[in-house]
Amino acid sequence: QVQVVESGGGLVQAGGSLRLSCAASGRTSSSYAMGWFRQAPGKEREFVAAISWSGGSTPIADSVKGRFTISRAHGKNTVYLQMNSLKPEDTAVYYCAARQSTVATTTTRYDYWGQGTQVTVSS
Repeated sequence: QVQVVESGGGLVQAGGSLRLSCAASGRTSSSYAMGWFRQAPGKEREFVAAISWSGGSTPIADSVKGRFTISRAHGKNTVYLQMNSLKPEDTAVYYCAARQSTVATTTTRYDYWGQGTQVTVSS
C-alpha cells in the first residue's frame, strides 16, 4: 500500500506564509493524482487543491485561489501546498491524499490519506 505523510504545519500570524509538504511512499506501481483537504472542528472536510499525475491540471478552491499554490516535485512522489496571505479562517487540520488515477478530482474519492498536519493562523 501507499503511505502518505504531511509536514510543515504550525502557528503563523495572519498575513504570513507556510509551505506544506506531502510525501507518498510504498509500492506505487501505478500513476496517481494528489489532493489537499482541510477540516476544522465541527465542520465538514473541504477541498483545497489537487494536482494531476502530469501536473498539468491544478484545480483550486475559490476560498484559497490567488493565495495557495499546489505543485509537484520532479520525481512526482512529493507535492507541496504553498500558502500565502494566510487568514484565521484557514485554521484547520490539513490532509494530503493520493488516488490511483492520473486525473485530479475535487471530491473525496481518494485511496490513501495522511494523518494530517495542524495549521493555526492567529488574528
